[in-house]
Amino acid sequence: MKAENEIIEIANERLNEKYYKIKHSSGLTVFVFPKQDYKSSYAIYGTNFGSIDNHFIVDGQEIRVPDGIAHYLEHKLFESKDGDAFTKYAKTGANANAYTSFEKTCYLFSCSSNLEDNLKILLGFVQNPYFTDETVAKEQGIIGQEIRMYDDSPDWRVMFNLLEGMYHNHPIKIDIAGTVETIAEITPKKLYQCYNAFYTPHNMALCVVGNAQPEEVLKLVDEFVKPVPEKKIERIYPDEPIDVVKDYVEQTFPVLIPMFQLGFKADGSVKLDEKRAAGCEVALFAFASNSSPMYKQLMDEGLINESFGYEQVEMNGVNAVLFSGESQNPKRVAEVIRKHVRSALKNGIDPEEFEIAKKAVYAQYALELNSVQAIGGGLIGCEFSGRELFKCIDAISALTLDEAQDMLAFLLNPDRCTLSVVKGDD
Repeated sequence: MKAENEIIEIANERLNEKYYKIKHSSGLTVFVFPKQDYKSSYAIYGTNFGSIDNHFIVDGQEIRVPDGIAHYLEHKLFESKDGDAFTKYAKTGANANAYTSFEKTCYLFSCSSNLEDNLKILLGFVQNPYFTDETVAKEQGIIGQEIRMYDDSPDWRVMFNLLEGMYHNHPIKIDIAGTVETIAEITPKKLYQCYNAFYTPHNMALCVVGNAQPEEVLKLVDEFVKPVPEKKIERIYPDEPIDVVKDYVEQTFPVLIPMFQLGFKADGSVKLDEKRAAGCEVALFAFASNSSPMYKQLMDEGLINESFGYEQVEMNGVNAVLFSGESQNPKRVAEVIRKHVRSALKNGIDPEEFEIAKKAVYAQYALELNSVQAIGGGLIGCEFSGRELFKCIDAISALTLDEAQDMLAFLLNPDRCTLSVVKGDD
């Protein structure tokens, strides 16, 4: 007996928005977020497989793969026996792309017409891998050039120098694209091994946002995505101490203004549900946004410019916060940030600043619901992290000051941080 597709309508009356979550009979999770009055549509097709997944057990078989293979696989998947997917998109007028991050790989397009044709291209090439010795060898040179380009990028180096300074063993410290040496180990057999393990409907999600309805999308998914037995995947990550490797890393680069990243390392074993995730976002906004006392002091002392920002990093085995920017005195920047961390942990988040942060973060989410790209990325991200988009937004408005304070203490420990600096020759 054929399994039925399960369609769930998820609505938020306060936001006056709704979308559909469909558990397809193949095991694929499909999201359709109708935006009837929008001219543009957006689709993103992702697999819960990224650069950190280099050691795993699938159906009882333990497998280790070369660093950078997820990114390599992303590049190769666009090729098929009947031509390159980008060439096909060019004929329909779609703007297509793909990316590999630490924890996922996604294929996407935006278009103002021909949504059905573009979805056929997307579902077609992602579902039909084609790897040969010749095409894999050809790609090694192309990706090798990309790796060398990133090695020459101060933005890239300051981040990975930081991660190497923070993490002893976790593969987050390994470049997403791998190294010239590791990609030389990649073969068609290893690519198919990763594809067959992770590019299965149960480990993937498709999101379509724009002038689309569930029935239209499901018709195409029925055509292209066939049921396969669910594979049991166990991802293996090395034990990671809670302390950092070193508190300072420096590299010389031809830059006019020194660049820095200051990373705070938290317990990577903690999973963030909607409430905890909301607490992190609001707490960090109150602490480090351009309306915060810390930001004001850094600006008043001339220590930072408008490049300053922060990012929360969350994935299997990792929870961290990275502050970044340009400064003639990065060590003083780090000193000021750590001082404000200690003050916030001792005295608490100011209640007025907390309320401002809540409203600002909520408004930011509401604004992003006007962007088809933001909606698509948000739904895929929530699916792979085990959260639901509207629950995340509602958790912000329901958040208490104590909950935000708890998450600030969880994220920012001044004794577990690393400063990475890239500066020019003295």
